[in-house]
Amino acid sequence: MSHTNKLKIFNDPIYGFITIPDTLLYDLIQHPYFQRLRRISQMGLSYLVYPGAHHTRFHHALGCMHIMQKAVEVLRYKGVLISNEEERALYVAILLHDIGHGPFSHAMEHSIVENVNHEAISMLFMNKLNEEFGGQLTLAIQVFKGEYHRKFMLQLISSQLDMDRMDYLKRDSFYSGVAEGNINSDRLIQMMNVVDDVLVIEEKGIYSVEKFLMARRLMYWQAYLHKTSLVAENMLVRVLKRAKELAQKGTILSGSEPLLYFMQHKVELDDFDDAVLEKFSQLDDSDIISALKAWQHHNDFILSALSKMIINRDLLKIKLNSEKYTPEDVEELKSKLANFYRISQQEASYFIFKGKIKNQAYNKDVEPIKILKKDKTIEDVVEASDQLNLKALSKPVTKYFICFPKVLAENS
Repeated sequence: MSHTNKLKIFNDPIYGFITIPDTLLYDLIQHPYFQRLRRISQMGLSYLVYPGAHHTRFHHALGCMHIMQKAVEVLRYKGVLISNEEERALYVAILLHDIGHGPFSHAMEHSIVENVNHEAISMLFMNKLNEEFGGQLTLAIQVFKGEYHRKFMLQLISSQLDMDRMDYLKRDSFYSGVAEGNINSDRLIQMMNVVDDVLVIEEKGIYSVEKFLMARRLMYWQAYLHKTSLVAENMLVRVLKRAKELAQKGTILSGSEPLLYFMQHKVELDDFDDAVLEKFSQLDDSDIISALKAWQHHNDFILSALSKMIINRDLLKIKLNSEKYTPEDVEELKSKLANFYRISQQEASYFIFKGKIKNQAYNKDVEPIKILKKDKTIEDVVEASDQLNLKALSKPVTKYFICFPKVLAENS
């Protein structure tokens, strides 16, 4: 019989020592589904811009669990009743909230499987783990799905001021070196309270909330929506699209067995049985990188050219604008490229495309961040704040982009 010490400690560069408070959490962390997160990058292809941004979803999930422990401690100290079962459910739910991410996180959200987001796949993994662990995840799943009657518990996991956002802003800021994203998560957690089952921030914490929202906005512009990350992720999506197109016509491609399965089959949510979920659990960043390395030598011009560009970081040119690019702008560039490379207009569309990005740090129409004032009234953070820029932060800013090969810029 094994006598493994399951109350381990991790050393984390952000928080110092992180403890595993419970043997179930240890067993979940040890599970192959969770260990896979060591091989899934947290910031997708952002390391092409910020060379330090090589941290993983594994780091992030442990960090979220750690600050959830802090939040439970603070709320209990303030008289909020949280049972041991509820505490464990919060830790399990936040630990597994990202377990459904595919390779390169958001970059590949709809490329490997069709119209299935990572939240839906996380739910499939959690249900499968619940079977394996004899129903011990049932309460965590109810909380995660918003079916549990204590609303604040879901807000700690998924809201505009949740443990997920608190960890990824601080962590991504640290690893990328984008100092503007650094937030004071300790202060935010110390200011948390619960009133009528709703999570609130005490009034003296309002400046920390303002800093948090500003940091979120700046991280989106400087890191998550950085134009180089944006063009690289869009190119990766098109590589996968081309590979699928070729594989489904019978073209031989090199690649790992799980990756080739998803290239050869159209997989939607209804197709996820245990066997497909197991195949998905075998996928990580290394499958994609090794495929790109092989595909750069393929005799298909599109697959080869795009793969080579990503591997060598010789990316398409991207232009951002506050005005929309017209279909005519795209067609003109496509015609030039088709003539230049002697390819069809349809093939040219893999190299020339437009799109848009939106940055909204705070959305009043979703569940708002509530401030508990000294007179015990509760107000939306935008109304409670004396900072005019919070009103601006709640307005979405949209930018438009167009991508095309550098050769067109050089020859125009």
